[in-house]
Amino acid sequence: MSQYTLNLIFIGISFAIYIFIAIWARAGSTSEFYAANRGVSPVMNGMATAADWMSAASFISMAGLIAFTGYDNSTYLMGWTGGYVLLALLLAPYLRKFGKFTVPEFIGDRFYSRTARIIGVVCLLIISITYVIGQMTGVGVTFSRYLEVSNSTGLWIGAALVFCYAVLGGMKGITYTQVAQYVVLIIAYTIPAIFIALQLTGHVLPQTGLFGSLSGGDTKFLAKLDQVVTDLGFANYTGHHKSTLDMVLFTLALMIGTAGLPHVIIRFFTVPKVSDARSSAGWALVFIALLYTVAPAVGAMSRFNLTATMWPGAKTGETYSQPAVSLDAIENAPELEWMRNWQVTGLLGWEDKNGDGLIQYYNDKAEPGEALAATIAEQNLQGNELPTVNNDIMVLANPEIANLPGWVIAIVAAGGLAAALSTAAGLLLAISGAVSHDLVKGWLAPEISEKGELMAARVSMAVSILVATILGLNPPGFAAQTVALAFGLAASSIFPVLMMGIFSTRINKQGAIWGMLAGIISTLLYIFTYKGWFFISGTNMLEDTAANWLFGISPASFGVIGALINFGVAYLVSNATEEPPVEIVELVESIRVPRGSGAALDH
Repeated sequence: MSQYTLNLIFIGISFAIYIFIAIWARAGSTSEFYAANRGVSPVMNGMATAADWMSAASFISMAGLIAFTGYDNSTYLMGWTGGYVLLALLLAPYLRKFGKFTVPEFIGDRFYSRTARIIGVVCLLIISITYVIGQMTGVGVTFSRYLEVSNSTGLWIGAALVFCYAVLGGMKGITYTQVAQYVVLIIAYTIPAIFIALQLTGHVLPQTGLFGSLSGGDTKFLAKLDQVVTDLGFANYTGHHKSTLDMVLFTLALMIGTAGLPHVIIRFFTVPKVSDARSSAGWALVFIALLYTVAPAVGAMSRFNLTATMWPGAKTGETYSQPAVSLDAIENAPELEWMRNWQVTGLLGWEDKNGDGLIQYYNDKAEPGEALAATIAEQNLQGNELPTVNNDIMVLANPEIANLPGWVIAIVAAGGLAAALSTAAGLLLAISGAVSHDLVKGWLAPEISEKGELMAARVSMAVSILVATILGLNPPGFAAQTVALAFGLAASSIFPVLMMGIFSTRINKQGAIWGMLAGIISTLLYIFTYKGWFFISGTNMLEDTAANWLFGISPASFGVIGALINFGVAYLVSNATEEPPVEIVELVESIRVPRGSGAALDH
């Protein structure tokens, strides 16, 4: 059976399951559409939350970013997992106790202001649309390879599938679909990692294989990886090369951005009791850890396998040999079929610059070592001849590079799509809830019937899918990088207002409004200054390099600064204006302090 047929079978079966679940669990009321009728158990909600959370950025892109950067990109792991601790301790139980459907609804009621609620909607839309672009990027990458179509065609196929099950099922259908998607994605991520760990290190567990020795020798795997990449002029894999300040800020931005993501927060509105919200977060961490502890090994091993494709001596113990494969081998050798497959997608590319019939692979942007410099001079090399290796292909291509069985490759394809589509569905639900419940029901048409509100939710979700797909055709970075920008926006806008809304009785509506505006506007301006994407006609005001960043702070890290601006403006404005009404103070204290404690009104 051909690989293409296997891909179709595995992807087709998984899609059929998702659509069947959506039809079976079709939402018939707004309560089912927005919050699954608050009947989801903590364990199931934890699994669904993990699938909602582990998007294309986690499954497809994160290990790719780690593969090409190494230690410095461990910030993604630390920030994203640390954020769940904040969410479980500081936000989830209190927001569930408040008992509403959406994040903007909490903001509007807590700050007794329709304006605050609408600004919350705007912030949510900006965050969620940016985030969903990253998911659609992952969908396009996966479809383009495994269904052998163009990246843009893959995007439209993915959009059609999300439309089928997200618009039908709402939160009720999406919850059960995400449970199935979690099972698919965790199996798809773990099985090839085990195969490859056994190949390279003899360890069954990728986590231990990462720190083990290469098979057939005493050389530590990471030490060998460091050697081969530095021989080629690349940075030391396990070394620290980025600005420490930027790494700290980026980790914090991911942490507080996680705690402020609307599509994650609304998952905690689906459980029966307040205590279940915290329990759900704990279970979600367990399910997430099953993938996140494997990701560093997947990244390192995929980088090693890529280099070993070009330089077989990397596995046999050679200290240096200029990595090169012949064009004839690339065009005909069965073990290099993966290169031919990915070249068609445009995500992998090579060019024989000096016409010697070989494709040389090395870092032509750095000062070469002595052996590499001699090779460049001797062979008249004209530069790296494998210049295009998209980060987002590494997890998907790794099983092919390692010559794993066809069924493993097919299940990886299904897993990548499950990761991207599960998060896309959650984001689209957050968007549709904000539009239908907060804009339409809460402002434009308060008297709308439940049936009309449900229709508005479905229409807004369909429009959101269309917009996200169009924007996903030209994303501002790899899947994980695009998602990281969304985290910065959430960190600078939603997280501060939720924290102040729960833990401060002094912040009033004026403070919340001006704080949110100051936080998200400052972050957007900083991002667009260096990214130039979408609003500034695709051009950068400044080149996106560390030398141009303000105090070395990257656009993805600026969310922390935006959050500080949000907090500062909110407190200054609140202290300069009247205090919140007494009933709002009592509302805040009732959310934070358990009933019957007797302490709430003593302050």
